Amino acid sequence: MTAEQRRNLHAFGDYVRKTLNPTFILSYMAPWFRDDEVQHILAEKNNKGPTEAASLFLQFLLELQEEGWFRGFLDALNQAGYCGLCEAIESWDFQKIEKLEEYRSLLRRLQPEFKTTINPKDILPEIAECLISQECEEILQICSSKGLMAGAEKMAECLLRSDKENWPKTLKLALEKEESRFSELWMVDKGAEDVKMKDLEDDEMKTCDVQIFYKEEPENQNLSQNSCSSSEAPHTYSPLKPRNYQLELALPAQNGKNTIICAPTGCGKTFVSLLICEHHLKKFPQGRKGKVVFFAIQLPVYEQQKSVFSKHFERLGYKVAGISGATSDTVCVEQIVENNDIIILTPQILVNCLTNGTIPSLSVFTLMIFDECHNTSKQHPYNVIMFNYLDRKLGGSSDSLPQVIGLTASVGVGDAKNKAEATEYICKLCASLDTSVIATVRDNLEELEEVVYKPQKFFRKVELRTTDRFKCIISQLMMEIESLAKSIFEELGTITLGGLFQIQNSNFGTQKYEQWIVKVQKECAVFQMPDKDKESRICKALFSYMSHLRIYNDALIINEHARMKDALDYLKDFFRNIRAAGFDEIEQDLTQRFEEKLQELESISIDPSNENPKLRDLCFILQEEYHLNPETRTILFVKTRALVDALKKWIKENPKLSFLKPSILTGRGKTNQNIGMTLPAQKCVLDTFRTDKDNKILITTSVADEGIDIAQCNLVILYEYVGNVIKMIQTRGRGRARGSKCFLLTANADLIDKEKMNMYKEEMMNGAILILQTWDEAVFKEKIHQIQIREKIIRDNQGKPEPVPDKKTKKLLCKKCKAFACYTADIRMVENCHFTVVGDAFRERFVSKLHPKPKSFGNIEKRAKIYCARPDCSHDWGIYVRYKAFEMPFIKIESFVVEDIATGVQTVHAKWKDFNFEKLSFDAAEMAGGAQDLGLQGMGNLE
Repeated sequence: MTAEQRRNLHAFGDYVRKTLNPTFILSYMAPWFRDDEVQHILAEKNNKGPTEAASLFLQFLLELQEEGWFRGFLDALNQAGYCGLCEAIESWDFQKIEKLEEYRSLLRRLQPEFKTTINPKDILPEIAECLISQECEEILQICSSKGLMAGAEKMAECLLRSDKENWPKTLKLALEKEESRFSELWMVDKGAEDVKMKDLEDDEMKTCDVQIFYKEEPENQNLSQNSCSSSEAPHTYSPLKPRNYQLELALPAQNGKNTIICAPTGCGKTFVSLLICEHHLKKFPQGRKGKVVFFAIQLPVYEQQKSVFSKHFERLGYKVAGISGATSDTVCVEQIVENNDIIILTPQILVNCLTNGTIPSLSVFTLMIFDECHNTSKQHPYNVIMFNYLDRKLGGSSDSLPQVIGLTASVGVGDAKNKAEATEYICKLCASLDTSVIATVRDNLEELEEVVYKPQKFFRKVELRTTDRFKCIISQLMMEIESLAKSIFEELGTITLGGLFQIQNSNFGTQKYEQWIVKVQKECAVFQMPDKDKESRICKALFSYMSHLRIYNDALIINEHARMKDALDYLKDFFRNIRAAGFDEIEQDLTQRFEEKLQELESISIDPSNENPKLRDLCFILQEEYHLNPETRTILFVKTRALVDALKKWIKENPKLSFLKPSILTGRGKTNQNIGMTLPAQKCVLDTFRTDKDNKILITTSVADEGIDIAQCNLVILYEYVGNVIKMIQTRGRGRARGSKCFLLTANADLIDKEKMNMYKEEMMNGAILILQTWDEAVFKEKIHQIQIREKIIRDNQGKPEPVPDKKTKKLLCKKCKAFACYTADIRMVENCHFTVVGDAFRERFVSKLHPKPKSFGNIEKRAKIYCARPDCSHDWGIYVRYKAFEMPFIKIESFVVEDIATGVQTVHAKWKDFNFEKLSFDAAEMAGGAQDLGLQGMGNLE
């Protein structure tokens, strides 16, 4: 080591102290450090933490005189996983690590919220490559021994010392994937695309980015009320006889017209679509064939419709297949579409295929059916598909276009305030779907009403507690925390956060108050001061205060709608986790304040006089209805999962109601540390509710409001639960049995007014539809056409011009070690979405290992993984495949740095579509010379 290198290491020592946990590299430094020095460093780490230990390590390091220790130190960093720090020291360029400081500062401020919000077990697999392997193990051990909050605190500490330049963006992506509310606080520069995402085995062969758009719930329409219930359905399929109103709904579509079918939940719209589909396929003359695509937004619906269509059509000799985001990696979409008569799809699959050219045109289909077609707006996949359709139609394409059918229980009216605006809204939906007919039941209304019973609607206004000591105590604690936070603001003096602390204390326990908390947290995250230590201290303190305010606000919401006991249990769980994770001074103070009030809160929560009057009313309704009809089946809708759990506990512990044996149904998404129900769990709950007569009530969030295939219920209770007019029609549709009732139970008069407004909007919608049905069809078509032209002009003006491909040759360098990989001139595109490299020289630059999960995808057979050939690197570059008669590598652009040969400027790209270079298509002739041996031995360096 030269004297200059020693001076530089001393000068840049702060970077080492902030980043390195020396305990992870001590084993690699054994040739250079004495045993007593190692023990001294370990003791420093245990007693004072990694920063002090790193400082001592650096002191011992700079005292070394033996030859070769500097190279040994760099090798130790690489071996332990400190590649970023090693690279910085080798080049004496710490810019990349320096850029991480703003994110470290942000995370320090957010640490209180991070540890109370994040489930570290959920996101660890996604961010593991940004941490040292021993850190990952420690996080999991702490989660098991001390709890999730302590594990999250440890994870934050590890991220604060990470030297991986991509960790802020990788964390952002992991948070978004897990739908964590922390993601709204973790702000990363939108332009930062240099992210090396986790290489998921199942994602390696993806042809595109698959998105499945779905609300929390699937919508499964009953086929026909002629059929038996799901629990009684026979295993063999027998064709159903259509009712007259179903034939009426199907008629315009069977006459070849593009049609929106708008009919109530439970009337059998899926069965109507079977009638239309069967008529469509049979009308083609010999030698020609129809091809139908049925779109289902939600994965559970996709599965049900695939089963229904298969049973109905395979007996008639037609081929039915389906592709969803869950199966798209293992099938060839092009072949499925080519070889089947009816294809069930989640719509994003088709969007992707149209984008990458796998399916060149919608003209391959003769009929498209859109379930839940009211979603055809903005950038929803339904609308993107119809953009493609309308661009061809309005562009004068000679290609034939498929017939379009939409299914919905409610077309909605948007923000319309009168019938004219409602008519305009519905016309725009018709224009989006290119439909000139809205089919509703008019001639066979009596028959429809015999099948679909519209429940009686009741509004029950209940009173809140006249006195609420629990709320008073919690509100007092919240005011104390607000005062502490205000003192922080006052400390800023002339520096302000834009008057952000202007709040109304009367809003405790509301959604509005939570929104204010989130706003403050976001502002604090980007707040800056010249004194960075003071800035960090202030922002971290504010985040601690805001986190506690948020928890108290949640507890007040639970207290308002359920029992005090449930709200108190929620708070006790929070503070128990806080203790397990370790205190700072602020948290100690806030915990002590709560514990001082705990005994009084316990006493209040068990006092019978503090019973929630809303629960008394709910109990009365349930008792009355089950007294009138012991066979009553109930669905109880509530706003949050916390309320689902609280009301289930209340029913089970209430001797008057425990006979109901409640079950619960929630969505699949994750909120904070609450893991949603899996699809199998949802199915199990619904099957039990259908078949178990003792299970008399289902408590659910919005997961069940859009037509889940639920056994007929005769009682629907909306517990402080109101949506828009579409949601109202769908939730009401859960009460399908004769004589069914629907109660809205609320203490908020505004909710009753809102539901009455929804009822008015439903009448307005029906009136608008009737008006449109009286229009001359030619006039309707012209109206639709004018809207389509106007919308296309807007769409085209908003569209971004296609960038001109950069034809300059560039280098691809290994992103980890910067070893040269190939030139862009040698890259070829395979099937519009995979990229290989031609020429034997590239084969010398990677090594291969047999793939742990080999599988085939269309013409492609995944055989092996490929890595950078440098032994001190082994960075993942992609996979090795057999494609038709050739064996070749498929590389991932995110594994490389692109260097401009002329300027030396380096860039990174997360996806191939973001890399604007001239993409040449694969030509078999270029590979013929080097692909004679098709066995695995043809991969000369395969391990």
